[in-house]
Amino acid sequence: MANSLKKRGQKIVRKFSRISVKAREEGKEHIKENLIARVSHIRDIKLLIWEWCLLVAGLVMLAVTQAFWSGSSYAQDVFVNGGSYTEATVGAVNSLNPLFATTNSERVLSKLMFSTLTAVDYSGNIGMGLLESLTPDDNGKVWKAVLRHGLKWSDGEYISNDDILYTISLLQNPAVSTIYSSSMRNVKVKEEEDASITFTLPSAYADFASALDFPIVPRHALEDTPANALIEDEFSQTPVVSGPFMFNATQKNTIGDDVTVFLSANPYYYRGKAMLNSFAVHAYSDKDAVVSALNSGAVTATAELSGPEANRVTSDSFIRTDQSINSGAFMFFNMTSDGVKNKELRKAIRQGLDLINVRTSAPGAVMLDYPLIDSQIKLTNYPKIPAYNFDAAKEKITELAGGNTINLNIATVNSGYLPAVAESIKAQLELLGIDATVTIYEETQDFVGNVIAKRNYDILVYEIELGADPDLLPYYHSTQASTSGLNLSNYKNAIVDDLLIGARETLDETLRIRKYESFLNYWVEDVPAIGLYQANMTYIYNKNTRAFGNNVTLVTPLDRFSDVTTYAATKATKNKTP
Repeated sequence: MANSLKKRGQKIVRKFSRISVKAREEGKEHIKENLIARVSHIRDIKLLIWEWCLLVAGLVMLAVTQAFWSGSSYAQDVFVNGGSYTEATVGAVNSLNPLFATTNSERVLSKLMFSTLTAVDYSGNIGMGLLESLTPDDNGKVWKAVLRHGLKWSDGEYISNDDILYTISLLQNPAVSTIYSSSMRNVKVKEEEDASITFTLPSAYADFASALDFPIVPRHALEDTPANALIEDEFSQTPVVSGPFMFNATQKNTIGDDVTVFLSANPYYYRGKAMLNSFAVHAYSDKDAVVSALNSGAVTATAELSGPEANRVTSDSFIRTDQSINSGAFMFFNMTSDGVKNKELRKAIRQGLDLINVRTSAPGAVMLDYPLIDSQIKLTNYPKIPAYNFDAAKEKITELAGGNTINLNIATVNSGYLPAVAESIKAQLELLGIDATVTIYEETQDFVGNVIAKRNYDILVYEIELGADPDLLPYYHSTQASTSGLNLSNYKNAIVDDLLIGARETLDETLRIRKYESFLNYWVEDVPAIGLYQANMTYIYNKNTRAFGNNVTLVTPLDRFSDVTTYAATKATKNKTP
């Protein structure tokens, strides 16, 4: 039995061996026939092989390119949080207390560090700042104000009604000399049981909201300091603030009187933390230094240069934008001077001036015929201003001169296009037979005290702020024809006085419009001034940054900071959602 099984196993092994040998031989023949024998055929099909290889390579490259292009098309450079922004300003920084801000540098710092009760909004209208609401009574004489909830100072203390009452007490204190005092003169302020504050005015004032656009200071940081010592207090150097940026440090430069004030984003700002980590204000002594700083790239931006001054910035790293503000350039006649107190002479001068030609000296400026603009109030009936007629004007001036020579002194300041405009007016007056001289002053306290206050001119070519509201009382009411007032024409007309007070006091918009239209009729008839152009703010900023938006309407140049929380100086690449 065992032998039988052994023989059967040997037989099976021999059989598998024969099969293996046969398979091996057949495999060799198959490889020889189907592979080795066909290698020689490659020479015949090599072009086809290369075509296929190139096609495959092309498809791979196309896929890679498409993937890269798709990634790029869904990515973009966007502004992100972080970075620093430096503005060049002109003027000394003597105090960081906003109540004593007088120079451009100090006003910029005040705007960046301190909030106001009301504020100009993006549309150029007066809106709410720290206040949640402001409501007048039926007569516009008593106004009720409610503070926003949860407001904080930069040191974490809450902003309260006490801060408002304390600030107003300082404005009304004769020992505190501040530009905001006039807004609260003779105003009674009281905190009510419902936590509101009422303002009782000596007379109705339709635009009282604009009078509350002043900075609030913290009572807890200043109440122990006597009012007459506030400007010397430590607060003037290291203030506690409520605005979008808070004080960090001041650095005095080793050369000259320039200083840089460094600010950082205020986490307690009521409109949200700014995108910028920091904001620096570099205060220079003059505009030449600002031009040099821009051309060297030492600063990010400036609003200090206008007209021909801005043309001196030659660096291609900056963008220049010119935007109208609610300020106007006028030719003011000093109606108490012997030279132009004759109304017929003023009328003849207006008729003989080619204003189109004069305005070419201020390229890009918008013409301004009246002391009111549409953004303030919508008038429907403007009085007609007599058309330009050189021959008729010259004939009238010759008649009025009576064989004598008329000599007029034109005063202006060395700012923007004003010197060029004054010279253009002088040239045209001489064509009309009037001898004129132009004196160009630097806009200093001496100019204000010796020229403006004393009305030391026959004609003043000057820019004035028209504001967000249409109130013209400061410029044309007879009570302002004084050394402390802004009635630059010394214009006195009892009917005009009544119209300006009436327009200021009424809450009825239709009635206000009628009163201002009546005022303009007298303004055109009496010729206290001639409108020249609406002023621009020239802003120059680095093209790799973002400044105020195109949709922001400016009333004053400082309103460029109304959306400063969106200013940006840092970019990053981010994917877009397909």
